[in-house]
Amino acid sequence: VSIVIPVYRSERSLRELARRLLAVVAEWPAPMEILLVEDGGGDGSWALIAELAQAYPRIRGFRHSRNYGQHNALLTGIREARHEVIVTLDDDLQNPPEEIPKLLAALGQGHDVVYGTPLRRQHGFSRNLASSLTKIALQGAMGAATARKASAFRAFRTELRAAFADYNNPNVLVDVLLTWGTTRFGAVPVRHDERAIGPSNYTLRKLIHHATNMATGFSVLPLQIASLVGFFFTLFGMGLLVYVVGNYLIRGATVAGFTF
Repeated sequence: VSIVIPVYRSERSLRELARRLLAVVAEWPAPMEILLVEDGGGDGSWALIAELAQAYPRIRGFRHSRNYGQHNALLTGIREARHEVIVTLDDDLQNPPEEIPKLLAALGQGHDVVYGTPLRRQHGFSRNLASSLTKIALQGAMGAATARKASAFRAFRTELRAAFADYNNPNVLVDVLLTWGTTRFGAVPVRHDERAIGPSNYTLRKLIHHATNMATGFSVLPLQIASLVGFFFTLFGMGLLVYVVGNYLIRGATVAGFTF
Protein backbone atom coordinates (compact mmCIF):
# COMPACT_ATOMS: atom_id res chain seq x y z
CA VAL A 1 0.00 0.00 0.00
CA SER A 2 1.21 3.49 -0.93
CA ILE A 3 -0.47 6.31 0.99
CA VAL A 4 -0.34 9.60 -0.94
CA ILE A 5 -0.97 12.90 0.84
CA PRO A 6 -0.81 16.35 -0.81
CA VAL A 7 0.61 18.82 1.70
CA TYR A 8 -0.16 22.53 1.64
CA ARG A 9 0.57 24.77 4.64
CA SER A 10 0.07 21.88 7.06
CA GLU A 11 3.00 22.41 9.38
CA ARG A 12 0.74 22.28 12.45
CA SER A 13 -1.09 19.04 11.60
CA LEU A 14 1.56 17.03 9.76
CA ARG A 15 3.37 15.51 12.74
CA GLU A 16 0.12 14.26 14.29
CA LEU A 17 -1.02 12.89 10.93
CA ALA A 18 2.23 10.96 10.50
CA ARG A 19 1.99 9.58 14.05
CA ARG A 20 -1.56 8.29 13.50
CA LEU A 21 -0.72 6.84 10.09
CA LEU A 22 2.30 4.97 11.39
CA ALA A 23 0.24 3.61 14.29
CA VAL A 24 -2.43 2.32 11.88
CA VAL A 25 0.02 0.56 9.57
CA ALA A 26 2.36 -0.76 12.27
CA GLU A 27 0.77 -4.23 12.21
CA TRP A 28 0.18 -4.50 8.45
CA PRO A 29 1.87 -7.57 6.96
CA ALA A 30 2.11 -5.95 3.49
CA PRO A 31 4.84 -3.48 2.50
CA MET A 32 3.70 0.13 2.74
CA GLU A 33 4.95 3.66 2.27
CA ILE A 34 3.71 7.19 2.97
CA LEU A 35 4.32 9.77 0.24
CA LEU A 36 4.08 13.41 1.36
CA VAL A 37 3.98 15.85 -1.58
CA GLU A 38 4.61 19.45 -0.52
CA ASP A 39 2.82 21.75 -2.96
CA GLY A 40 4.67 25.05 -2.57
CA GLY A 41 2.86 26.26 0.54
CA GLY A 42 5.75 28.40 1.72
CA ASP A 43 5.51 27.46 5.41
CA GLY A 44 7.64 25.01 7.39
CA SER A 45 5.97 21.88 6.00
CA TRP A 46 8.92 20.85 3.83
CA ALA A 47 11.43 21.00 6.70
CA LEU A 48 9.09 18.83 8.76
CA ILE A 49 8.66 16.35 5.89
CA ALA A 50 12.45 16.06 5.58
CA GLU A 51 12.68 15.44 9.32
CA LEU A 52 9.99 12.76 9.25
CA ALA A 53 11.51 11.05 6.20
CA GLN A 54 14.86 10.87 7.95
CA ALA A 55 13.30 9.43 11.11
CA TYR A 56 10.94 6.92 9.47
CA PRO A 57 12.07 4.87 6.43
CA ARG A 58 8.45 4.35 5.35
CA ILE A 59 7.98 8.08 4.72
CA ARG A 60 9.10 9.64 1.42
CA GLY A 61 8.96 13.35 0.66
CA PHE A 62 8.51 15.26 -2.63
CA ARG A 63 8.49 19.00 -3.15
CA HIS A 64 6.95 21.06 -5.95
CA SER A 65 8.87 24.13 -7.05
CA ARG A 66 5.67 26.18 -6.70
CA ASN A 67 1.99 25.69 -5.95
CA TYR A 68 0.37 23.58 -8.69
CA GLY A 69 -2.80 22.55 -6.85
CA GLN A 70 -4.01 19.57 -4.87
CA HIS A 71 -4.68 17.22 -7.79
CA ASN A 72 -1.31 17.91 -9.38
CA ALA A 73 0.29 17.01 -6.05
CA LEU A 74 -1.79 13.82 -5.98
CA LEU A 75 -0.66 12.96 -9.50
CA THR A 76 2.97 13.37 -8.46
CA GLY A 77 2.48 10.91 -5.60
CA ILE A 78 0.48 8.48 -7.75
CA ARG A 79 3.27 8.36 -10.36
CA GLU A 80 5.92 7.78 -7.67
CA ALA A 81 4.00 5.07 -5.78
CA ARG A 82 5.79 1.72 -5.54
CA HIS A 83 3.08 -0.65 -4.31
CA GLU A 84 -0.04 -2.35 -5.67
CA VAL A 85 -2.66 -0.17 -3.98
CA ILE A 86 -2.77 3.60 -3.54
CA VAL A 87 -4.68 5.37 -0.78
CA THR A 88 -5.14 9.15 -0.88
CA LEU A 89 -6.28 11.42 1.91
CA ASP A 90 -6.10 15.07 2.92
CA ASP A 91 -3.50 16.52 5.25
CA ASP A 92 -5.90 18.23 7.69
CA LEU A 93 -6.86 15.17 9.81
CA GLN A 94 -10.50 15.34 8.69
CA ASN A 95 -9.97 11.99 6.92
CA PRO A 96 -9.19 9.69 9.88
CA PRO A 97 -6.27 7.35 9.09
CA GLU A 98 -7.99 4.75 11.26
CA GLU A 99 -10.67 4.37 8.55
CA ILE A 100 -8.18 3.23 5.87
CA PRO A 101 -8.75 -0.51 6.56
CA LYS A 102 -12.43 -0.05 5.58
CA LEU A 103 -11.39 1.17 2.13
CA LEU A 104 -8.91 -1.67 1.67
CA ALA A 105 -11.48 -4.28 2.71
CA ALA A 106 -13.99 -2.91 0.18
CA LEU A 107 -11.32 -2.86 -2.52
CA GLY A 108 -10.97 -6.61 -2.09
CA GLN A 109 -14.66 -7.11 -2.96
CA GLY A 110 -14.21 -6.68 -6.70
CA HIS A 111 -13.79 -2.92 -6.94
CA ASP A 112 -10.93 -1.06 -8.58
CA VAL A 113 -11.68 2.25 -6.83
CA VAL A 114 -13.32 2.73 -3.43
CA TYR A 115 -14.32 6.12 -1.98
CA GLY A 116 -14.66 6.86 1.70
CA THR A 117 -17.98 8.72 1.76
CA PRO A 118 -18.41 10.84 4.91
CA LEU A 119 -21.35 9.94 7.12
CA ARG A 120 -21.63 13.67 7.77
CA ARG A 121 -19.40 16.34 6.26
CA GLN A 122 -17.82 18.59 8.86
CA HIS A 123 -17.57 21.68 6.64
CA GLY A 124 -19.21 25.08 6.64
CA PHE A 125 -22.16 26.00 4.40
CA SER A 126 -20.06 27.58 1.64
CA ARG A 127 -17.68 24.60 1.47
CA ASN A 128 -20.57 22.13 1.34
CA LEU A 129 -22.22 24.20 -1.40
CA ALA A 130 -19.01 24.28 -3.43
CA SER A 131 -18.56 20.52 -2.96
CA SER A 132 -22.08 19.97 -4.30
CA LEU A 133 -21.28 22.09 -7.37
CA THR A 134 -18.11 20.07 -7.92
CA LYS A 135 -20.05 16.80 -7.81
CA ILE A 136 -22.60 18.11 -10.29
CA ALA A 137 -19.71 18.92 -12.65
CA LEU A 138 -18.30 15.43 -12.04
CA GLN A 139 -21.49 13.66 -13.06
CA GLY A 140 -20.85 14.10 -16.78
CA ALA A 141 -17.55 12.25 -16.57
CA MET A 142 -18.25 9.73 -13.80
CA GLY A 143 -22.01 9.20 -13.80
CA ALA A 144 -24.33 10.54 -11.14
CA ALA A 145 -24.21 7.54 -8.79
CA THR A 146 -20.41 7.53 -8.58
CA ALA A 147 -20.01 11.32 -8.46
CA ARG A 148 -22.31 11.65 -5.44
CA LYS A 149 -19.99 9.39 -3.44
CA ALA A 150 -16.65 10.81 -4.60
CA SER A 151 -14.28 12.25 -2.01
CA ALA A 152 -10.59 12.96 -1.46
CA PHE A 153 -10.42 9.82 0.71
CA ARG A 154 -10.03 7.01 -1.82
CA ALA A 155 -8.25 3.72 -2.47
CA PHE A 156 -7.54 2.30 -5.91
CA ARG A 157 -5.36 -0.19 -7.73
CA THR A 158 -2.06 1.29 -8.86
CA GLU A 159 -2.36 -0.40 -12.26
CA LEU A 160 -5.07 2.13 -13.19
CA ARG A 161 -2.44 4.85 -13.62
CA ALA A 162 -1.42 3.22 -16.91
CA ALA A 163 -4.62 4.66 -18.41
CA PHE A 164 -3.34 8.21 -17.87
CA ALA A 165 0.41 7.62 -17.96
CA ASP A 166 0.87 10.11 -20.84
CA TYR A 167 -1.48 12.77 -19.45
CA ASN A 168 0.36 16.12 -19.24
CA ASN A 169 -2.39 18.75 -19.15
CA PRO A 170 -1.90 21.28 -16.31
CA ASN A 171 -5.56 20.86 -15.30
CA VAL A 172 -5.68 17.59 -13.37
CA LEU A 173 -8.69 15.85 -11.88
CA VAL A 174 -7.75 12.48 -10.43
CA ASP A 175 -11.34 11.23 -10.18
CA VAL A 176 -11.95 11.71 -13.90
CA LEU A 177 -8.59 10.18 -14.80
CA LEU A 178 -9.55 7.07 -12.84
CA THR A 179 -12.64 6.67 -15.05
CA TRP A 180 -10.27 6.25 -18.00
CA GLY A 181 -9.06 3.00 -16.45
CA THR A 182 -12.15 1.37 -14.92
CA THR A 183 -15.89 1.46 -14.32
CA ARG A 184 -15.76 -0.62 -11.14
CA PHE A 185 -16.28 2.00 -8.44
CA GLY A 186 -17.45 1.45 -4.89
CA ALA A 187 -17.91 3.44 -1.70
CA VAL A 188 -18.02 2.83 2.03
CA PRO A 189 -19.27 5.16 4.79
CA VAL A 190 -16.46 6.61 6.89
CA ARG A 191 -16.08 9.07 9.73
CA HIS A 192 -15.30 12.67 8.86
CA ASP A 193 -13.81 14.69 11.71
CA GLU A 194 -14.09 18.39 12.37
CA ARG A 195 -11.15 20.53 11.34
CA ALA A 196 -9.21 21.15 14.53
CA ILE A 197 -6.21 23.12 13.24
CA GLY A 198 -6.46 26.32 11.21
CA PRO A 199 -8.87 27.32 8.43
CA SER A 200 -9.40 25.34 5.25
CA ASN A 201 -7.07 26.16 2.36
CA TYR A 202 -9.99 25.67 -0.03
CA THR A 203 -12.01 28.85 -0.41
CA LEU A 204 -15.37 29.04 -2.16
CA ARG A 205 -13.69 30.83 -5.08
CA LYS A 206 -11.11 28.05 -5.48
CA LEU A 207 -13.75 25.34 -5.40
CA ILE A 208 -15.94 27.09 -7.98
CA HIS A 209 -12.85 27.56 -10.16
CA HIS A 210 -12.12 23.85 -9.73
CA ALA A 211 -15.68 22.91 -10.75
CA THR A 212 -15.45 25.19 -13.81
CA ASN A 213 -12.19 23.57 -14.91
CA MET A 214 -13.83 20.20 -14.44
CA ALA A 215 -16.83 21.07 -16.60
CA THR A 216 -14.80 22.67 -19.40
CA GLY A 217 -11.77 20.39 -19.34
CA PHE A 218 -13.26 16.93 -18.87
CA SER A 219 -16.78 17.15 -20.28
CA VAL A 220 -18.25 17.65 -23.77
CA LEU A 221 -21.36 19.29 -22.31
CA PRO A 222 -20.13 22.90 -22.88
CA LEU A 223 -19.38 22.07 -26.52
CA GLN A 224 -22.82 20.50 -26.93
CA ILE A 225 -24.49 23.59 -25.44
CA ALA A 226 -22.47 25.86 -27.75
CA SER A 227 -23.48 23.72 -30.73
CA LEU A 228 -27.18 23.87 -29.82
CA VAL A 229 -27.01 27.66 -29.37
CA GLY A 230 -25.26 27.96 -32.74
CA PHE A 231 -27.87 25.82 -34.50
CA PHE A 232 -30.68 27.84 -32.90
CA PHE A 233 -29.31 31.17 -34.12
CA THR A 234 -28.58 29.72 -37.56
CA LEU A 235 -32.18 28.53 -37.94
CA PHE A 236 -33.47 31.84 -36.56
CA GLY A 237 -31.33 33.76 -39.05
CA MET A 238 -32.45 31.60 -41.96
CA GLY A 239 -36.09 32.06 -40.96
CA LEU A 240 -35.61 35.81 -40.72
CA LEU A 241 -33.95 35.87 -44.14
CA VAL A 242 -36.84 33.93 -45.71
CA TYR A 243 -39.35 36.31 -44.11
CA VAL A 244 -37.57 39.48 -45.30
CA VAL A 245 -36.80 38.25 -48.83
CA GLY A 246 -40.24 36.67 -49.22
CA ASN A 247 -42.01 39.88 -48.25
CA TYR A 248 -39.79 41.87 -50.61
CA LEU A 249 -40.52 39.57 -53.52
CA ILE A 250 -44.26 39.42 -52.84
CA ARG A 251 -44.87 43.06 -51.98
CA GLY A 252 -42.03 44.59 -53.95
CA ALA A 253 -40.99 46.77 -51.03
CA THR A 254 -38.79 46.63 -48.00
CA VAL A 255 -40.27 45.41 -44.75
CA ALA A 256 -40.61 48.00 -41.99
CA GLY A 257 -38.28 47.40 -39.08
CA PHE A 258 -35.71 45.41 -41.06
CA THR A 259 -33.59 48.22 -42.46
CA PHE A 260 -30.49 46.68 -40.84
